[in-house]
Amino acid sequence: MRDDQERAILAVHVRGLDGMCAGCRAWWSRLAPYPCWQVEWATSRQARASVARFLGSVQ
Repeated sequence: MRDDQERAILAVHVRGLDGMCAGCRAWWSRLAPYPCWQVEWATSRQARASVARFLGSVQ
């Protein structure tokens, strides 16, 4: 996955007024509490990438 794909997921999967994930409802007609597994996955990928960049610059 590319960084822009992770950002796209995070842009769509946002908290709705009812506390549910708006992206899951719009894409799959599925009620999922926010943060859904897509948000958790995308944020963990971004965190791993930033740590890898930091550790790469330290060496």
